[in-house]
Amino acid sequence: MLDCLDAHERRYAQGERIHHMGDSVSTAGIVLTGRVRIEHVDPWGNVSVVGMRGPGAMFGEAYAAAGEPLLVDVVADQDCTVLFLNLAKVVGPCSCRCDHHALVARNMIAAIARQSLALSRRIFHVAPKSIRGKVLAYLSNEAERTGTREFDIPFNRQQLADYLGVDRSALSAELSRMQKAGLIRCRRNHFALPHSPSNSTVEK
Repeated sequence: MLDCLDAHERRYAQGERIHHMGDSVSTAGIVLTGRVRIEHVDPWGNVSVVGMRGPGAMFGEAYAAAGEPLLVDVVADQDCTVLFLNLAKVVGPCSCRCDHHALVARNMIAAIARQSLALSRRIFHVAPKSIRGKVLAYLSNEAERTGTREFDIPFNRQQLADYLGVDRSALSAELSRMQKAGLIRCRRNHFALPHSPSNSTVEK
């Protein structure tokens, strides 16, 4: 099946660029091991982290399907292994009549839908005007997604600041104030939400 999908596997070291902004791609990448980071760098060098992709997650499929150049960079956030699939072969008819070809196509459609939902969630995360509101929107969603009020996030401080579109120093100061107020507990990328904040507390 992998032969008829023109699949090939590559390994990347941490920090290595997988795709550059402006590249045209014809493949969808599936993360097999490690983690990749999707980020946008503006002309002034400001970085905005769009998201992370761990094992089983996909990237590049929307650009390959649309035939549009990449608006983002894709970087190995950790040492990783990626399987690339030729998108035209995935969605096109299979000359080998593979039993699993249709299943791969359905899984890819589901993956594209999940990525669309992830982008929608990010809109909700960055919509609040205050840094505290952005942080609580993101952490509340993570608690709901993981089913627990104590969890690890895939970002370090700088990456979280980039993801939320705020200054790192301002974010660190706000996290400190939120801990003192009893809204959160955090250590590095580990967070806990002791209780649900009131509206007045969120708006500070």
